[in-house]
Amino acid sequence: MEIENYYHGGGGYGNKRSYHRAGPTSWPQNKVCIFWQKGRCNRDPCQFLHELPVDQTQTLTQIHDPSSSKRPHHQHLVWTNPATGANKSKWGLGRHRDHTNENPNSGRLKVNGEGVGTIAGSDRLCKFFLSDSCSFGDKCRFLHSWSTGDGFSLVTPLKGHEKAVTAIALPSGGKLYSGSKDMTIKVWDCETGQCAATISTGCEVGCMISEEAWLFVGIPDSIKVWNTKTGIEMTLPGPVGQVYALVAANDMLFAGTQDGRILVWRFNVATNCFEPAASLVGHRLAVISLAVGGARLYSGSMDNTLKAWDLSTLQCIQTISDHSNVVMSLLYWDQFLLSCSLDNTVKVWFTNNQEQLEVTYTHTEEHGIISLCGMHDVQGKPVLLCSLNDNSVHIYDLPSFNERGRIFAKQEIRAMQTGPTGLFFTGDGTGELKVWKWCAN
Repeated sequence: MEIENYYHGGGGYGNKRSYHRAGPTSWPQNKVCIFWQKGRCNRDPCQFLHELPVDQTQTLTQIHDPSSSKRPHHQHLVWTNPATGANKSKWGLGRHRDHTNENPNSGRLKVNGEGVGTIAGSDRLCKFFLSDSCSFGDKCRFLHSWSTGDGFSLVTPLKGHEKAVTAIALPSGGKLYSGSKDMTIKVWDCETGQCAATISTGCEVGCMISEEAWLFVGIPDSIKVWNTKTGIEMTLPGPVGQVYALVAANDMLFAGTQDGRILVWRFNVATNCFEPAASLVGHRLAVISLAVGGARLYSGSMDNTLKAWDLSTLQCIQTISDHSNVVMSLLYWDQFLLSCSLDNTVKVWFTNNQEQLEVTYTHTEEHGIISLCGMHDVQGKPVLLCSLNDNSVHIYDLPSFNERGRIFAKQEIRAMQTGPTGLFFTGDGTGELKVWKWCAN
């Protein structure tokens, strides 16, 4: 069963191009073309303005400038945990843009109920840029860049995979590992950026994680295990179908499989092997996301549910059906659990006094969300990377969900991983990896 069969929506860009034209001087000079504001004007020439008056331009700059002193701050959106006396998260206050009067589909930002207009297309990626076929060049009003925002930059692309990158891992030892649907694992030298080795798996890589020197690779019907220091290699049988998710904790390895089970192995120090320990049954469809935190194992499934399991007893203690589509990714961070789904939402959960998960915040996107990755920037601020199925990654401050920037790709970015010294990595559906780095503003 392929996850792709559950994807919906897409990355259409929607708007037609319109070249900047000023109409004859006898036509109205102070009225801005509403179709141009929405990126849909096809008149050439047009009798209305295809630019903002000076006063509106200044207003727009103030709204979008993160350094503007008039930027609204909303402390009521700070995540709190009622079970701990409503203390503030140590993530801090952060910043949050007021979306109360904003319609994301209108192409116009409203402040106090009044539309001020945005420059049409200025935040949309040029679809012709993706294929190197844009004839407008520097005059194109759509983005010709793989990212927007400050504080991070592209270091280098890593090319070699022939199909989608599905997993990225960084074991100790200075090598970067990437798994792909092209049935290979590539080993990259972090010093030179060159591919140092290619390992054939014989089948598509479903997921991959690293724990110190250990590398675990999920493939159909088994898990491959390597110790990158000692060279020990083993195969763990048991899964039925593709292995979509892996996580390790408490000397145990957990695997989410296509048949809906979560298989558990325990590491035996005496034999230096992983031995079968349990099979957790409860999900009706494939388990495609796992996370561990707070003495709990959390699992997300294609059956749209999220389950919490006690790590000591390996029993299911809660089943949640708040998401209306596939639970694609889970992230446990600072006593909070974050879940994302193809229902276009990221939900933030805390554990209440009854030891049950409860939603404390919901963030909504215009497209389905396929992966989450958390890290800190060079200033130590927590940042969340959200990969969407419109071929973009949205980058947010936490806990405010104030947007920091975006990353774009030719196809969906299905794999993300953090590294040392502000590095992070993305892998997309074309097989290309990109290395990014946070830098001081």
